[in-house]
Amino acid sequence: MPSLLLYLQTFTFMKFYLTIFLVVFTTTLIHSQTYEIGGFVGGANFIGDVGSTTYIAPKTPVFGAIFKWNRSARHAFRGSLNYAQIEGNDQDSHESRRKERGYTFKNTVIEASLGIEFTFLDFNVHSQKHVSTPYLYSGITYFRYNALYKKTNNTFVEYEKSGSFAIPMVLGYKTTIGSKIVLAGEIGARYTFTDNLDGSNPKKGSDQEDLLSFGNNNNNDWYVFTGISLSFTFGRKPCYCNF
Repeated sequence: MPSLLLYLQTFTFMKFYLTIFLVVFTTTLIHSQTYEIGGFVGGANFIGDVGSTTYIAPKTPVFGAIFKWNRSARHAFRGSLNYAQIEGNDQDSHESRRKERGYTFKNTVIEASLGIEFTFLDFNVHSQKHVSTPYLYSGITYFRYNALYKKTNNTFVEYEKSGSFAIPMVLGYKTTIGSKIVLAGEIGARYTFTDNLDGSNPKKGSDQEDLLSFGNNNNNDWYVFTGISLSFTFGRKPCYCNF
């Protein structure tokens, strides 16, 4: 029954954002602007109260889909859906206190993100020549995860499904391959509005018996995606607007 409930929640979540994607996709067709669709694959790492505190250390898999609406040669509206596994192991930490403590956890993140991507240089895939540029992306992210708590025997147990928001901060570099393909590599940190991806700060008032808190409850969790995307461009040559 719990697995069936998780399936239904995940299906509803994905269906909602698929509807948003289709609406945006239809709008782009109406305005005849250039757009991109593709995939993302890479590694994820967690930064919180359990495990390593290294900011860029891809360890577990992440994959997803990406969509862009190029509104000018310098910016694009961007949406993405990603699925990632995250984990923390105190033995990977450089802090002796964490190594002695020896906590480990695993979690799953399903996120949807919307925002704006800015390029440092003009990036016009219709220029009929090779173009490349660094870029920045930010916006708003909503993600689903397993809310955890630590039992007295130092094992971590899921007590509910939960959701929260995050602010993505992404730095990348992209380049064209021919006239229809864009290859990009990026590192993107997500500052979350929760402190319980690792079970360190479970909600009070649950029917569980031993919801133990630990670590620094004044700092929220982070997770980082490092990877590459490959997208395909299509649509007529755009007449870029001022916005």
